[in-house]
Amino acid sequence: MSESVGIQLGRRERQIVEILYRLGKASVAEVRAALPDPPTYSAVRGMLTLLEEKGHVSHQRDGMRYVYSPVIAPAKARQSALRHLVSTFFEGSTLAAAAALLEMSDKLSPAERKQLAALIARREGEGQ
Repeated sequence: MSESVGIQLGRRERQIVEILYRLGKASVAEVRAALPDPPTYSAVRGMLTLLEEKGHVSHQRDGMRYVYSPVIAPAKARQSALRHLVSTFFEGSTLAAAAALLEMSDKLSPAERKQLAALIARREGEGQ
């Protein structure tokens, strides 16, 4: 799977993959029920088949139905999406992206500040 997970996905495909990440796994009917303004059952089934062909989801048979799940672990997908975001909107600068996130948050609690400081200290200890 490429580092740019989600780049080649259309809006509806992204919605479907997001639903699968949120639910962990789901049937066509469950995906359709979670979609805003859902298309027909067969259209959702077709999109899931296409997503499987693209390597984003896989399925297992559960009785008479297929149950779909994302192929990439959520943590890896998040990391890939963040890399793409930082590359696209922050010219590859992790510092600029982190600063933008910090500016977005209304206020960090003391516990959150402590957690961020610990993460930074740990990364410095790892030599990164």
